[in-house]
Amino acid sequence: MEKISVVINTYNARQHLRKCLDAVKDFDEIVVCDMESTDDTVAIAREYGCKIVTFPKANHTCCEPARTFAIQSASNKWVLVVDADEIVTPELRSALYEMTTHPDCPAGLFIPRQNMFMNMFVRDFHYDYQLRFMVREGTEWPPLIHSLPHIPGRVEKLKAGRQARLLHLMDETMTEYIDKMNLYTNNEVERKLNKGYGVGALLWRPCWRFFKNYVLDGSFRMGTRGLIRSLFAAYYQFVLVSKIIEKRYRD
Repeated sequence: MEKISVVINTYNARQHLRKCLDAVKDFDEIVVCDMESTDDTVAIAREYGCKIVTFPKANHTCCEPARTFAIQSASNKWVLVVDADEIVTPELRSALYEMTTHPDCPAGLFIPRQNMFMNMFVRDFHYDYQLRFMVREGTEWPPLIHSLPHIPGRVEKLKAGRQARLLHLMDETMTEYIDKMNLYTNNEVERKLNKGYGVGALLWRPCWRFFKNYVLDGSFRMGTRGLIRSLFAAYYQFVLVSKIIEKRYRD
């Protein structure tokens, strides 16, 4: 059986870190890549015997600039990237170790993640797939928010039981959600300037995102919370496209 390293990027991540580390303690190695936290994140990581490396915070507003450094700080062939507010289920751990025993194991796996919204987990009918399991050698992660790692080989979605997933514990308030939306859209503007978005995109991107989230992904089954969640998803697209258009006008 191949060995697996868990890599966790942190910055002031004490809120959920102990739960996260409890869930991964049976992996072969835990690497915490800290971006100069000012709380007790590093002290908690030391309690669990993690390998701790540091990446300068500088002016970074997301963890992606530190991802490649964190992954390459691991010791084993296989790496599972976990955020400090995520829980690895026992079923996911078993599925990953079992996958590595296959000679045709893909070089990367998209893993289903179940998110929280307004104090409830989003229903099982909707998973947010994240590319988080990969070979260490040759993997590079672009330093852009919401970017995907470049993995040297075949990438697939994990096909396992429904319980093999990440549980995302972050449950922002509406104020926090809006603040993060502003931060994320700011970071995405440069990456999508060449998309040529105009008036049409102001209309169809929010409409499509609402339809996908509310109808296709089944958020309507969450009642009022599902409606709010879908409207926020649509509004995110409206804000993003508006900022892209604004930047073109100002440049």
